[in-house]
Amino acid sequence: MMNVEMFTPQSHLGDPVSLTKAAITYFESMLAHQAGGMLRLSSKVSGCTGYAYVLDITEQAEESDTLICASDKLTLIITAKTLDLVRNTEIDYVREGVNGIVKFNNPNAVNECGCGESFNVS
Repeated sequence: MMNVEMFTPQSHLGDPVSLTKAAITYFESMLAHQAGGMLRLSSKVSGCTGYAYVLDITEQAEESDTLICASDKLTLIITAKTLDLVRNTEIDYVREGVNGIVKFNNPNAVNECGCGESFNVS
């Protein structure tokens, strides 16, 4: 008899979202002049496919937020309503020509618009 098991990738140390070294370095430099600043990841209904990622700098987390200590200089906050949309997502920072872009490698996204502004999940 053959057993089939479902493999669900997990982020580092069970964190629901991971950041690459390039993303951590980029966000740390953004927060360097924001004493006590943290990076908040949320989402909003937007675009042609459903949701858009929103990144803000904040000094306070809400009780329902999930906090991820990405480094000793960077704390990522994920809002409760966004958590299931981004679970197991890798956040990366890449250079494309002269531009730097934050990329969300989201395994939950089933559709993304051509410009990368919005996504939808199943």
